[in-house]
Amino acid sequence: MKTRSIIFFTIFLTMSIISTGFSEKASLPKIKEEKVTYLIGNTVFKCVIYYDESRPGKHPGVLVVPEWWGMTDYPLMRARKLAELGYVAMAVDMFGEGKVAANPTEAQQLTKPFYSDPQLAKARLTAALAKLKTFRQVDLHNIFAIGYCFGGSVVLNSAKLGVDVKGVVSFHGGLAGAPADKALLKAKILVCHGGSDKFVTEKDVEAFRHQLDSIKADYKFIVYPNATHAFTNPEATAIGKKFDMPIEYNPKADLDSWNDMQTFFNRVMNK
Repeated sequence: MKTRSIIFFTIFLTMSIISTGFSEKASLPKIKEEKVTYLIGNTVFKCVIYYDESRPGKHPGVLVVPEWWGMTDYPLMRARKLAELGYVAMAVDMFGEGKVAANPTEAQQLTKPFYSDPQLAKARLTAALAKLKTFRQVDLHNIFAIGYCFGGSVVLNSAKLGVDVKGVVSFHGGLAGAPADKALLKAKILVCHGGSDKFVTEKDVEAFRHQLDSIKADYKFIVYPNATHAFTNPEATAIGKKFDMPIEYNPKADLDSWNDMQTFFNRVMNK
């Protein structure tokens, strides 16, 4: 009798472990990647969207605007990570045709029109937003835009010009550009800025903050000590050495800013 009880207990324990294993496996994210395109004039824009197929219902959407290098693996990685958190995230092709700059000179040529005309940046971001809204998984009341370096400048200027998103997050982005206008600004703002960023001057920081303070904008400006420009990109140190640029990866600032972004999203969505 005792032997039989032991056998039954062993079978029960084994089935419980198997069952638990299946349950954990079933709860893992099932990330779907889709390539999406749309036309602006005669130019094809090639974006990539990610979402978790295992999560039913609608979820907040996030536009991810790349660094000045364009559609490299980096914005795709960030969009995928957002999908793993439950967002519907789209890496945005700002230049068209999925262009990628091979060096800083090419990058400057690709980004110069946007710095000269912030309305162009807003128009491109608005087109991407319209495409994101066509996905049934997206909660149309909770859409955000985040950007890195050049992309940070894009989302900040687009917000100041009235792009219709719930909030924007800039990671080591440029702060100059369009003036802040209370009548246009709809989005809440989070700026994640490197304390050792040599591309953004203290004068730029003061002017930016003064603008937003003057219109009583809902924004938060966080400075990460010892973080340079491009501090979130794991490839930044190698890129900096290759092209003699004062940039490097900062793991702590990367993690802290990513967590600060999530806190910002949660706060804004609950308003």
